[in-house]
Amino acid sequence: MEEDVLLKKLRWRCRRGMRELDQLFGRYLDRAWPTAPTEEREVFLFLLDCEDDKLWRWFMGYEQCPHAHAVPLLNKIGALPA
Repeated sequence: MEEDVLLKKLRWRCRRGMRELDQLFGRYLDRAWPTAPTEEREVFLFLLDCEDDKLWRWFMGYEQCPHAHAVPLLNKIGALPA
């Protein structure tokens, strides 16, 4: 799949039920996705499949993410400047 088509599909998948999650995922997509290694991209796709309420609790630190492979990316996305 061509990168521009993939990016459009991912941008659509980044639209969540919460504006804050939209912004977090959108920042990652704009700033880090183009240079992200394959493993990180796979974790990002995994996160896109997670439920919004769980994602929000993980990003806000209300709950520890049970998926150890996703924690570094959650931290990276949360640390991206607005």
